[in-house]
Amino acid sequence: MTAGDANQLISVQPNDLKFLFELDKPILCNLQLMNNTDNHVAFKVKTTSPKKYFVRPNTGIVMPQDSCIIRVTLQAQSEYPPHMQCKDKFLLQSTIVPPNTDVDDLPADTFNKDGSKEVKECKLKVFYESLSGQANSENGGLKSFTSQTPDANSTIQHLKDERDAAVRQTVQLQQDLDFLKRQRRRRNDSGFSFMFASVVGLIGIMVGFLLNLSLASPSSE
Repeated sequence: MTAGDANQLISVQPNDLKFLFELDKPILCNLQLMNNTDNHVAFKVKTTSPKKYFVRPNTGIVMPQDSCIIRVTLQAQSEYPPHMQCKDKFLLQSTIVPPNTDVDDLPADTFNKDGSKEVKECKLKVFYESLSGQANSENGGLKSFTSQTPDANSTIQHLKDERDAAVRQTVQLQQDLDFLKRQRRRRNDSGFSFMFASVVGLIGIMVGFLLNLSLASPSSE
């Protein structure tokens, strides 16, 4: 049975495990389990490549109408698989257990199909996705956007023209502001020169007055 089968005790999302493959890096994929019943359901996760994947928890109990997250980690790989194909598979087993059952107390034969209990199974496939493939997908989306209808292209061109006009207006305003700053600086310099000349002239008049006063006063014998 598949993960989306309505007869399953537990539903799984997503339906497959997809790993964004990178060399020499562990890669994580989360699975959400949902208990669709009013019973306590125990589960167990198995894989065809147990040394390649790290699953936590690989066994557990989900409360009625509750959910849990399983974290599946692909161990760091030193080389790419041929054609990015993966033949690994996962098997999720589930069965109803009595209430208040502790996961550590589950019997070893809990998931054995011996006819005394119902054990549901669903299979999950594994897919690898490359970073370059994801980049190509994004580039393809960009190309499809730029190759839209003529109306869309004209709208884009209109927006570009408005942007260029705004840039030119900003440059013109900056030039006008610099011109006003220079004019103000020149007026300030002229005011300073007039004031300086006035002070110098006043000092000259006072010095001349003092000299005349000293020369006009009679000398004592």
